[in-house]
Amino acid sequence: MAILETVPLSIIIPTLNEQGVIEACLDHLQPLRKMGVEIIVSDGGSIDRTCELAAAYADKVISGESGRSCQMNAGAGIARGQYFLFLHADTQLPEHFSVALLLGAQWGFFPLRLSGSAWPFRFIEHAINLRSKISGIGTGDQVLFVRSALFNVLGGFADIPLMEDVEFCRRLKVICRPAFGHSFVVTSSRRWEQRGIIRTVFQMWRLRLAYFLGVSPQSLVRQYYS
Repeated sequence: MAILETVPLSIIIPTLNEQGVIEACLDHLQPLRKMGVEIIVSDGGSIDRTCELAAAYADKVISGESGRSCQMNAGAGIARGQYFLFLHADTQLPEHFSVALLLGAQWGFFPLRLSGSAWPFRFIEHAINLRSKISGIGTGDQVLFVRSALFNVLGGFADIPLMEDVEFCRRLKVICRPAFGHSFVVTSSRRWEQRGIIRTVFQMWRLRLAYFLGVSPQSLVRQYYS
């Protein structure tokens, strides 16, 4: 069996019908790719041109079962990086990001900024960053990263339809506290803008509280998409 050459970092991007943002996302990563960072797009069965557009910008584009946790696990399963970094298609890494920012850490995530200019977004950012720094639990929007060896020991993300990021962080916390980046990642505020800022904030906090009180992710995902 051939042994694959490792690279410092694999960036794994789960997608589903992201043709409107995938080119900009991947174009932003090309300087890192030229420095040896591996870019993997793990698609969940898009019916638009996501995979076609991604092919020119990524080292690997795979398609499989829909669901963020299984898509990220599938991407990690073919990744060669010493670190795995899980990036949403509508999120940008810090402007001066480098692999050196991760070295020495077992796992972690970044503080968040939202792309919208409305003043409530500044409050939301502050609340998310404060909560995650105190709790040691980040979300996918904050760009989780982890040593590949640790990811494999833990068996990757749980096969659940929602809260897979929170569940994974809870297991990682048992091993050590996360590294909390100093530079901000920027995530699109489109979810808040489409659904309404106040409604989205209350829904996210309600679902998170319900999860911590023991409500199953299967029940929560029905509420999330209702």
